[in-house]
Amino acid sequence: MEQHTKHPNLRAATSEAVILRKREFPMKTYFGFALADSMFSGNCTISRRELSVDEVKSLVQQGVVSCMNPSHKATIDVMTSRYGIEVSIPETPPRVAIGSGDSVVVMGVRGLPRLTDRHEYTADEVAKATFTFSAYTVS
Repeated sequence: MEQHTKHPNLRAATSEAVILRKREFPMKTYFGFALADSMFSGNCTISRRELSVDEVKSLVQQGVVSCMNPSHKATIDVMTSRYGIEVSIPETPPRVAIGSGDSVVVMGVRGLPRLTDRHEYTADEVAKATFTFSAYTVS
């Protein structure tokens, strides 16, 4: 950092490189229900921040890449009906490659049973479940 203050041209070049990187490789925000080690490559630092429903809605409006599994349609339907958050369900989940500056918004769900012999949850099951939203950002 000290070098940047001593050499304004270096600071300008560094800022210009960051701007170019953002234009060439725009940061992505993914949306899903879980993290997997395969989403990350190499060494990285990941920070986690809890999000409010309004923050999630804002991020979704700005555009997210859905990495939700179509087999979780019942859970996705609960998210839409309970919170008004609508994220498309891809036919097949994309291959997620999270790089520096990218984020994954994860909806954590506790208390919903696995659907083994049916395709939707009861109102009672949904009422007893808890939902949280978090953003995991790579730097």
